[in-house]
Amino acid sequence: HVYISLRRMDYNMYATKKSAAQSMLDVALLMANSSQLKTLLYVGPQYRFYIPLIVLLALSMTLQVVVGLLLVFIAKYNLNDERKHPKLERMNNAATVFVFFTVLINIFITALGFQASNKSFRNPVMVQTRVFVIYLFKFNNFSNY
Repeated sequence: HVYISLRRMDYNMYATKKSAAQSMLDVALLMANSSQLKTLLYVGPQYRFYIPLIVLLALSMTLQVVVGLLLVFIAKYNLNDERKHPKLERMNNAATVFVFFTVLINIFITALGFQASNKSFRNPVMVQTRVFVIYLFKFNNFSNY
């Protein structure tokens, strides 16, 4: 006889783990964007896409901070309280939309970044867009709490 143990899913633990994983990826991208901003400021306004990259990096970093704050609030709520589900659903949807726009912005940042042929300046986040797309689809499920 095979007995299957069915445990009740602890939504609070799930949300905490999900938020922690998202936050780690968010911090990694924030560090990569900060590194790009530092390099861009070092190069100066003579770089062809200086202003657009400054704007895109600032926008990306702002969205990442907003997503991080949303994740903190989502993790703080008791997911077992069904009265909170609509609010949590809205917060989760907002975080997903912000992550999506962050991915789009970082695609443009990568496209406008320093050329690989210019050996004096390396693009510090060659893989950031691919990693963030995986992040978007892996950790932002669209299921209800």
